[in-house]
Amino acid sequence: MPPSIRARRLHRTGVLGAVALAVVVATAGPAAAHAEVEAKDARALDQNVALTFTAASESASAGISKLEVILPEGITPQDITYKDGPQGWKLTPTGRGYTVSGPKLAVGTDAEYVVTVRQLPDAKTLIFKTLQTYSDGQIDRWIEEEEESDDHGHGHGHPAPRLELKAAAPGAESVSPTPTEAPTSTAPSSPAPAEAAAQEASATPAADATQDDDGMPVAVPVGIGVAVLALAGGVWWFRSRRGGAA
Repeated sequence: MPPSIRARRLHRTGVLGAVALAVVVATAGPAAAHAEVEAKDARALDQNVALTFTAASESASAGISKLEVILPEGITPQDITYKDGPQGWKLTPTGRGYTVSGPKLAVGTDAEYVVTVRQLPDAKTLIFKTLQTYSDGQIDRWIEEEEESDDHGHGHGHPAPRLELKAAAPGAESVSPTPTEAPTSTAPSSPAPAEAAAQEASATPAADATQDDDGMPVAVPVGIGVAVLALAGGVWWFRSRRGGAA
């Protein structure tokens, strides 16, 4: 084969290889984006487990400034403690999970942070749906419970971080507090004798101080006595006057 033909073929092969590599890189770019959660040898019902979250940056003009996580069933916001993360970032509990946020990261920088879970639930898989906010207001939604794939098996979309758990260790038990029971109402206690007497006295109208034990007003016998005395005095005065006159 003449050297010129061999050189042209080698050149053509090199061009085709470069084009193929560019296509692979271009198609692999979107699939490489991800949001993940990791925990070394995590088991169901394990306590004080450190979870490491990583969220890839997909913006070419803005930095990540906040991540909101929706916790799976069995983990409450009160079970989460912030351990490590980007400088200046803080954790804030929400009604359905928590947020970690702070100064925006450099453009193209992935967000990575670590939280501690008081206890993992008794489950096989935990899904942590995540909303990723950039400094320009753009939001990436890592919320798909199942990763979508094309005909070639390449993953696409925004799958939520998933954590696969091993079976609980023998003897492991849930230490989560049970819901606080509502206070039960108790029957009122019987009042003490003195209190009962006071209540009865206050409830019963006071007896008329002018009545005697028979219910007769005291003024009646007093009036009768006065009338008798007056009558006797009148009789005595009348008799003594008649005697003087005689």
